[in-house]
Amino acid sequence: MQAIKNWVLGLLSSAASRIVPFLLILTIGILIIRIVMSIVNKALAKSKLEKAAHSLIRSLIRTVLYLLVGLMAASSLGIDVTGVIALASVFTLALSLSVQDLLTNIIGGFTLLYTKPFKSGDYVEIAAESGTVAEIGMTYTKLTTPDNKIIYIPNRAVVAADITNYTVTGTRRVDVRISASYDAPSEQVIQALLEAGQVSGVLTDPAPFAAVAEYGDHAIVYTLRVWCATADYWDVNYAINLKVRECFENGGISMTYPHLNVHLEK
Repeated sequence: MQAIKNWVLGLLSSAASRIVPFLLILTIGILIIRIVMSIVNKALAKSKLEKAAHSLIRSLIRTVLYLLVGLMAASSLGIDVTGVIALASVFTLALSLSVQDLLTNIIGGFTLLYTKPFKSGDYVEIAAESGTVAEIGMTYTKLTTPDNKIIYIPNRAVVAADITNYTVTGTRRVDVRISASYDAPSEQVIQALLEAGQVSGVLTDPAPFAAVAEYGDHAIVYTLRVWCATADYWDVNYAINLKVRECFENGGISMTYPHLNVHLEK
């Protein structure tokens, strides 16, 4: 009976000698990770890196730290870490074959951080989706649309797609195409369009421009081009379209629609 008691006590003592260091390493490791992440967050806030890249950097650092703490904790239990790393390498190879898209997205995130085709707050068009860049994550780039929808685009698709950045230059050109009757003198129509282009937000340099674009089957098509700040694009676009009708009515210019003339012979 005493032998069994001694065996149990020895077993408990042996387990305690391993579990206690294991728990200490985990506790201290988690505290250190929190401290390090706090320092990283402060460093990122003061850095010149784009805010859209912050989440990607934080995720990568956090993953590496937890992996190191896990290996140290496993070592304290007497587990051969070298064997674990070798086994993990084989497992990682097998896993990488099944998660190629995930790895491609992560690599795409690094590519976006390096090439910097856009930054946080830019209004962009990517893979037929338009919105303001909110975040570049480990696997997805997040866009916020003007109607407040959130679009997640895989980083691999972002890297492979044509990217149109409407914000980087600071200004955009507003193109308005309007049809007018053949009966209206072109000079009069152009003057009315230039008058319609005088709305709030339109820049004077480059100056507004209007001209004949094409001769259609039922009307002459004119184009009006003005420049504005990127943030004012839609306001200027809507304001011009509203004012065009007013200017045409004041000038007696008809906005035609498709029609057919029928001639009857007696």
